[in-house]
Amino acid sequence: MKVPPLVTHTVVLLLAATLLAACGKSTDTAVAPVEIARDSYCALDGMLLGDYPGPKAQIHYAGQPEPELFCDTMEMFSLLLKPEQARKVTAVYVQDLDKTSWEAPKGAWIDAKTAFYVVGSKKRAAMGPTLPSFGTREGAQKFAATEGGKVYPFAEITPDMARLDGGALQDQRM
Repeated sequence: MKVPPLVTHTVVLLLAATLLAACGKSTDTAVAPVEIARDSYCALDGMLLGDYPGPKAQIHYAGQPEPELFCDTMEMFSLLLKPEQARKVTAVYVQDLDKTSWEAPKGAWIDAKTAFYVVGSKKRAAMGPTLPSFGTREGAQKFAATEGGKVYPFAEITPDMARLDGGALQDQRM
């Protein structure tokens, strides 16, 4: 059976147009971190972020115009590592303590998946124990040498390391 040339040309043109249209569309759009404002609050507990020391975190979800902000990295990990967490995450940022201060962190956002974290340090953040975040392994190791703890990359943080029961339950002043 011979296919008429007009049908062949039409199919080829439609296929080419579809491929060209697909080339112009990108499903991966970069999501930039947002800066913490004076009235920014924690998505988990409503605390004002600027009132507490330690690195903050933010999770960007697909279909949600604004990220969820967190008092500290421990809260971020506790949500990300839950088995029931099913929302599509488009980006996760933490503050780089190589480039900002512990007492009043500002800016210095880095991709959380490229950061290094100190687990088990004596330093406390908004909710008690936290996982200080660094852009370099060397920065994390220097912090661990003075504040205690062990350095881990993002991929090696486990749910047991990100338990939220370490704050109020461990605070003997309460």
